[in-house]
Amino acid sequence: MTEPLSPGEYRDLLSRALEGTVDADTRPPTSHTLYMPDAHRAALYVDSTVVQGGRGVGKTFWARSLLDPALREAAAVEYGISRLRRLRVSPGHGMDMGSPHYPGPLALYGLVADGALPDEIWYAVLLTALGQPELKEPAEWADRVAWVRANPGPAERTIAQADAEASADDVVHLLVFDGLEHLHHDRATTDQLIAGLLRVALRMRFGTRNIRFKVFARPDMFDTAKQLFPDASKLSGNAAYLEWSRTDLYGLLFHHLGNENDDDSARRFRRITGGWEPGPDEDRYWQADRYVPPAALRNDAKAQTALFERIADKFMGSNVRQGRPYTWLPNHLMDSKDRISPRSFLKALAVAAETTRTSHPSHARALHHDAIRSGVREASTVRVDQVCEDTPWVELAIKPLAGCQVPLAQGKVIGIWKDRDLPRELREKSARYVQSDRPELVRTGPRHPDDLRRLVQELIDLGVLRRRDKEVDDYSLLDLPDIYRLAFGLGRMGGIPLTGS
Repeated sequence: MTEPLSPGEYRDLLSRALEGTVDADTRPPTSHTLYMPDAHRAALYVDSTVVQGGRGVGKTFWARSLLDPALREAAAVEYGISRLRRLRVSPGHGMDMGSPHYPGPLALYGLVADGALPDEIWYAVLLTALGQPELKEPAEWADRVAWVRANPGPAERTIAQADAEASADDVVHLLVFDGLEHLHHDRATTDQLIAGLLRVALRMRFGTRNIRFKVFARPDMFDTAKQLFPDASKLSGNAAYLEWSRTDLYGLLFHHLGNENDDDSARRFRRITGGWEPGPDEDRYWQADRYVPPAALRNDAKAQTALFERIADKFMGSNVRQGRPYTWLPNHLMDSKDRISPRSFLKALAVAAETTRTSHPSHARALHHDAIRSGVREASTVRVDQVCEDTPWVELAIKPLAGCQVPLAQGKVIGIWKDRDLPRELREKSARYVQSDRPELVRTGPRHPDDLRRLVQELIDLGVLRRRDKEVDDYSLLDLPDIYRLAFGLGRMGGIPLTGS
């Protein structure tokens, strides 16, 4: 009989297994870290051109996995997508420095400054992937773009020929685009580059049989591109979303615990929970003949609850009225659209383990309920930092509400904004001119900075605010989910306090 893990052993296993998961974008995926939620299947369909997802939901993970033949085969097996085996995959954009496949930041800045059109840049990337002789190294990207501009006929013939040859070979050329928020330091220029990318992607989607783009993008960036390039909405029908359910999140956690290599606690964890089998290289453990953890740990809420209550306190206080950690934790990490970032989830758990170790070292569970609250506060700080970086105007709108207590009447929120003269601030800080022969003013902030009621709706659409009433007027109540409320400094009666006690 396997001896159960002690609270301290569970705590140490959590810390080791979750180390670095919050910074997953800096580490390439491996068979050891690959986790495949059922809900992500559509993102791997070859004809799903746009894959939408916020920070920390897996865009970069899946982009890199598609570029890896072994991980692509694993996805083909697990998701039953045989077409993944018939791909020739090239990176179209990413975060690798010095890539020969696409222009890096300095080259891209130079191309834009010299007046290169977004479509020309992406056609140069596509034709480089297809092996256009004139675009092979050591050609500079400026020379490649100039060749595309000067040779539209040969460029189109190359694309048509590559499409025909791929059809004969029963393969698909797939270009993968990730890290689009880093295309340019100016958001308006980034928006134009993404709109150009989607124009080329749309032409490949409907003009060829065997050349496809897969574009991993934040929803707000896709929405902006649709304003600049209305035909981009044609890509919405087959767009996929990277979303995580509660059972997906706990399945991911248990996957990490069961796959902490060369660890006695992980081996005992696998024996206690049962159903794990070594993979072909014995570097990964999963359910037999599947690329996922045992079924009970992956999608059985009852089994997951029982296991998590061996790790964390049974209640978020002295009794059930204060909530059970299994449901409480994800509920307090959701945005107003009930979306949860796995990065926030794992960050909260990692902080909870460390806080319990320092503040409650002799506690009867690996995770103390107050430490879990500390984890949520820290996850909120990280999430707000991210949203302020991704969508700076959100900070301009929410920061003036600091010190208030939610829920707030819509009229009060609008009153605070008027006192702050928020429309003027938004106009000044979120409008940029596009560099072109005919300068065009493009707003990278809210669509309607002068209409504060519509601004409320934009924040609701982003998942930052939630409306609590069906009737929409100045008396209707607005709420801020804890994942934003805590770091933005708003209180809530009976809610998680802004600082630990």
